Amino acid sequence: MDSQKEKILIVDDETSIRRILETRLSMIGYEVVSASDGEEALTIFRKEYPTLVILDVMMPKLDGYGVCQELRKESNVPIIMLTALGDVSDRITGLELGADDYIVKPFSPKELEARIRSVLRRIDTVNLNSSIPSSGIIDIGLLRIDTNKRQVYKNNERVRLTGMEFSLLELLISRAGEAFSRASILQEVWGYTPERHVDTRVVDVHISRLRAKLEDDPSNPDLILTARGTGYLFQKIMVKEQVN
Repeated sequence: MDSQKEKILIVDDETSIRRILETRLSMIGYEVVSASDGEEALTIFRKEYPTLVILDVMMPKLDGYGVCQELRKESNVPIIMLTALGDVSDRITGLELGADDYIVKPFSPKELEARIRSVLRRIDTVNLNSSIPSSGIIDIGLLRIDTNKRQVYKNNERVRLTGMEFSLLELLISRAGEAFSRASILQEVWGYTPERHVDTRVVDVHISRLRAKLEDDPSNPDLILTARGTGYLFQKIMVKEQVN
């Protein structure tokens, strides 16, 4: 049973925060490891292979942005960033570097626990419906999306997506041609309702990251379209069953 526990790496230079999170997360069933600086975080990550990383921004030796960049070179592990920075652009930087979500200090441990559950649940969930064939495979031009294996190929080469990026793509594809508001995407994929306008920037950044990876011309997208005054939609697709 213990071998099946989801392992969380906490990275924060504040001892009090690490201890509080270690205690609370252990009590609700997670295996927890921790690091007090960025360099130690990378060492522990490569040794422990955690299921999710909680990553503070402001740290000695290597800050959270640097750790996030390094992790994204080798892993799609979910990352939730902790930030005390007041500037919205600073918060968004972590998302642009590959973080899945962020939470602003001071925060409620219960809120962080809810975010963790949401991220882990979403990356493990596959919801197929009428817009996705029973094979789980959709071919669009040079793009192949396998919703069963949660993999994407472009020109026959694997495109690395994070779990949340794939969940976002899967949501849009599942109801292709239908426009989603940013708030509804945040609710469907991240599992929480935006309390502030800035919260929906999580969606905008992930859409930009998807376009950069999937579109031939991200500045003039053909697949993931902007629905003016609403949010985003995936182009209407013709579903064809795969024939063996």
